[in-house]
Amino acid sequence: QVQVVESGGGLVQAGGSLRLSCAASGSIFSIIAMGWYRQPPGKQRELVASITSGGSGSVNYADSVKGRFTISRGNAKNMVYLQMNSLKPEDTAVYYCSADIGWSRYAWGQGTQVNVSS
Repeated sequence: QVQVVESGGGLVQAGGSLRLSCAASGSIFSIIAMGWYRQPPGKQRELVASITSGGSGSVNYADSVKGRFTISRGNAKNMVYLQMNSLKPEDTAVYYCSADIGWSRYAWGQGTQVNVSS
């Protein structure tokens, strides 16, 4: 079993920055990759960024956040961060951390709200 908990959401003005943190616990050795997803109001959940657990960590970003958001791992492999810069009102969403534990199984956090005011 893997559990993930997000933190770091909040309210920020357009152009500002926020850093989200995600801590995984439990059978963390089974984690293949970790990612951040978001669900804007009235819309479907979408992938924001992901990073693999092996090696130096292969990253992937949604086109809408490239150049503004950075995903990274902590020294302790159970931590993942999302640095969000140049935030836009359209980045407003509930942000979820996920852990890919293989066989199409994912552990999800409870989500953290990010609000960007114009």
